[in-house]
Amino acid sequence: MNAFIRLLAGGSLLFLLAATPTNAQFTHHIVWLKNKGGNSFSLSNPSAYLSARSLQRRTNQQIVIDSTDLPVTTAYITAIRTISGVTILNVSKWLNAVCIQTTSAAALNAVQQLPFVQSTGGLADRIGGRGIDKFIASQHIEPLPDVDAKTGELNGDFYNYGSSAGAEIKLHKGDFLHNIGLRGQGLQIAVLDGGFFNYNTLRAFDSVNRNGQILSTWDFVSRNATVNDDHPHGMQCLSTIAANLPGQFVGKAPQASFHLFRTEDVNSEYPIEEFNWVCAAERADSVGADLISSSLGYYDFDNPVFNYTYPQMNGNTTLSVRGADRAAKKGLLVFNSAGNEGNSAWRYLITPSDGDSVLAIGAVNALGNVGSFSSYGPAPGGRIKPDLASVGVSAVVQSSNNNIGTANGTSFSCPNMAGLGACLWQGFPEFNNMKIAEALKRSGSRYTNPDDRVGFGIPDLRKAFGWLLTEYATMNAQATNCSITITWKSKDVGSMRYELQRKLPGEPGYTTLQQIAPAAGLNLRNSNYQYTDRILINPTGAITYRVIQWIDTATASKESILLDSVSLLLSDPCVTSLETSIQVFPNPASSNTRLVVNYAGTTPLLWVAISDMTGRILSRYQVPLRTTVSSSDLPLQGYSKGTYLITVWDEDKKIGTVKLIKD
Repeated sequence: MNAFIRLLAGGSLLFLLAATPTNAQFTHHIVWLKNKGGNSFSLSNPSAYLSARSLQRRTNQQIVIDSTDLPVTTAYITAIRTISGVTILNVSKWLNAVCIQTTSAAALNAVQQLPFVQSTGGLADRIGGRGIDKFIASQHIEPLPDVDAKTGELNGDFYNYGSSAGAEIKLHKGDFLHNIGLRGQGLQIAVLDGGFFNYNTLRAFDSVNRNGQILSTWDFVSRNATVNDDHPHGMQCLSTIAANLPGQFVGKAPQASFHLFRTEDVNSEYPIEEFNWVCAAERADSVGADLISSSLGYYDFDNPVFNYTYPQMNGNTTLSVRGADRAAKKGLLVFNSAGNEGNSAWRYLITPSDGDSVLAIGAVNALGNVGSFSSYGPAPGGRIKPDLASVGVSAVVQSSNNNIGTANGTSFSCPNMAGLGACLWQGFPEFNNMKIAEALKRSGSRYTNPDDRVGFGIPDLRKAFGWLLTEYATMNAQATNCSITITWKSKDVGSMRYELQRKLPGEPGYTTLQQIAPAAGLNLRNSNYQYTDRILINPTGAITYRVIQWIDTATASKESILLDSVSLLLSDPCVTSLETSIQVFPNPASSNTRLVVNYAGTTPLLWVAISDMTGRILSRYQVPLRTTVSSSDLPLQGYSKGTYLITVWDEDKKIGTVKLIKD
C-alpha cells in the first residue's frame, strides 16, 4: 500500500497518511492539531503577530484577518516540546500543524495521545538523495565574456543591460518600466529556495548588499539565519532579479528589497520540504513581503510512498499548493517555476505551480522559443498551465565562481517574471495581487489562444502597463450652458503625451481639441487634468470626448492607448442666432486650435488665412463648410509664440477675422 496526501472532504486540514511503511518508521512527522483553542493571541490585536506592512497590505486589498492568521496555540507547542525525545522543527499557523523529529515510537505515541492532536503522519525518514538537480534543466553554467561597462550600448535606456541581459528584458519590453522609474523600489520579494551561496560577497549583488536591500534571511532546514553557506541555486535565481553590473548583467528589479528563505534540503527530497515551504510563505506574509518567487517544485520523492500522481496536481491537494494559494489569499503575488519535466516521463507541471492563484512560469529563450525541458500543462481538468513564460533558456545568472554566465531551467524564468511583476505592481499600488496577475496574462503573446507550453504566453510589460492605466484612469464631463468641462486622471512621466478628442453630433469621426504634455519628470506619478470646451453648434445629440495617451513617444517604439471616453447629451442648440461669426477654441493655443464658423453660406469650401499683426499672410487653408455651423482643426506647430489674425473668406467675400494667441 502507498502513503498519500489526502484532502478531507469539506475539511480545512490536510492529513498525511501512511500505511506501509508505518508511521513510526519515519524520523520526521507532521502533527495536525484540532484547533487553536486557548490562544494567547487575538484577532482584535493583529499587530502582535503581523507586521505593520503586512497589516497595510490587508487594508489595501480589503482582506479580513481570520483564524488562519493566529499563531498556533503556544500551550500546544509547549506540551509537544516537553515530551522526551521530541524536537520541534517548524510550526505552521496556516496548516495549524507542527513538524517534529523523533526516533522514539513511545514519544510519537505520547504526542498522538495529546487531547488537542488530530493525527500525525510521516514526512521524511532519512537524509541524503539526489539533490536539487530537477529544478535546473542544465547544471552547467556557460560563462559570458567579461564586459567593461563603458562598452555596453545604452540605447537611451536607464540601465546599461549588456547584450545578453538586455535581450532578456527587451523580450518583455521591461526596459519601458525601468525607463519610467519602475525598478522595484518599495517592493519586497521573498525568494524561497535551497540556499543563497555567497550572495553577500559575489559581485552581482554589490548594490543590494551595499544599499541594505536584503531585509531578512532564515534557514527553515537548519533553523538559523545563515543562508549564504548553502547551495548556490537560490543565489543564481536571486541574481536574475537583483543583479546590477552595468554593461553586463542587470536584473529585472534591481532596486527591490528581498527576504531570503531556505526551505529546501538539497541532499534529499521529502514532503518535509513542502512543510518548510508553507512556513516560509507564512513568514513572507507576516514580515510584509509583496511577492514570492519560488524556483522549487514537487511530484516525486526519495521514498516513492510519498509520490504524487498527475490528478493530484489539481491545485488543492499538496501541502505546498495549499500554502501557495493561502499566500495569494493574504494578498501576495506568487510566482513558481512550472518545472523542467518536459522531456521526462512525468512531462507535466509540478506542485505548487498547480495552484489556481499561483503564476506558473514556463521557459523560453530570448527569442521567445520554448525550451524543450519546460513542463507541459494543462492542470487536471484542462485548467490553463503554465500561466506565463519568461527566459529560462540560456538565462543570464551569477555563478558561484564570481563569473557571469548562462544556465537553463524554469528556475530562472520564474524570478525573471517575478522581478518584472514587481516593477509593474510598483506603478499601480492601488490594485491587488490578482489584478496585477490579470494584467500580465492579458499582455501575453497568446492571451487569446493559450496553449500547454507557455499558457497565456510571453508578457509584454508595456502592454500590461497600458491596460492597467485604462483600469486606473477616470474621465468626466460636465456641461454648463454651452461650456463643457472635461476632467481626467491618469499616470504619466514628462515624455508622455495626451490628445483630447471630440466627436460632435453628426460628425463621422473624432477631431483633436488639444495636445497636452505632462509636467517634466522621469518617474511615474499620478496626474489630473482639466479642459473647458466652448460648444457652438446647431444640431443636438450626443457629444463624445475621449483621451488618447501616448505612453511611449519614441519614434521607433510609439505606443498609444485609448485611456477613457465620456459622452453627454446636448438637448438644446448652442447657437442662438444665425448671424455670421467665427471663433477659435482654445485661445490661447499651443499646437492646435479649433476654428468654428457660423455662416449660412452655400459654398462647400471656405478659405482661411493666417497672418501676423501687420497683415502679412503666413499661410492659407481650405476648410469644409458642412452645415451652417462648421468646425475644423488648424495646426499651429510651425508658428512661434505671438499674436496672429485668422481671417475666413467665401471666395472673395470676407466673412470675418478673429485674433489668436499662440503660446
